[in-house]
Amino acid sequence: MDKEQPASPRCRNCRHYHITFDPNFPYGCRELGFRSAREPARDVLESSGQPCLYFVARPRKA
Repeated sequence: MDKEQPASPRCRNCRHYHITFDPNFPYGCRELGFRSAREPARDVLESSGQPCLYFVARPRKA
């Protein structure tokens, strides 16, 4: 039986995503308050089994 993978939002499109000063953990999430070596949404999906529930779309530049 195949289990469908839930769709995970792209952190780059989220208002809470930021690049950190730490070369070992260059990606961060301000809402959840952590830094990661990979896209934070992947860590959220791996640890909770659900896509990130704090995703807020970043406003587009005109």
